[in-house]
Amino acid sequence: MEKRYIRMLRGIGRKKRARGPKDWSVYVLRCAGGTLYTGIAKDVLARLRKHQSGKGAAYTRTHLPVELVYREDLMTRTEALIREALIKRLPKLKKEALISGRSGRPCARPRSRPAGRTSGAPRSKKQDTGPSLQRARIYQRSAPIAPALPALPWRSPAAS
Repeated sequence: MEKRYIRMLRGIGRKKRARGPKDWSVYVLRCAGGTLYTGIAKDVLARLRKHQSGKGAAYTRTHLPVELVYREDLMTRTEALIREALIKRLPKLKKEALISGRSGRPCARPRSRPAGRTSGAPRSKKQDTGPSLQRARIYQRSAPIAPALPALPWRSPAAS
């Protein structure tokens, strides 16, 4: 899943405004070959019929037949989008555990570090991290390190 999509969903989740009607659902389909497809819909059974007829998502068109294996109801569209993104990020084994009912809802905490951070060490407050310094650091890291050339035997170091 794209980083900007995940970032957008996190922003939606922080607003805490659930104004719309709670008529959206998140569903998981088992496709041919055992793969799983996650989506959202207002009417899950109508959406399932579309998937089964080959007029649903592009992925399910090429992985027929499909069957409904999991569903969560009574969400706003925003809550359903966030939940769908969380389920899609789970590894297949955790999705299978969710489907079989062996685990509760997956954790809503993001797994990745904040943008721009590469280590867990706290950043010094005095450290300048402006764009020019960041570019300089990238240049320093990407510059090739050439080994020193040996002195030529017929030239003396003082002559050059």
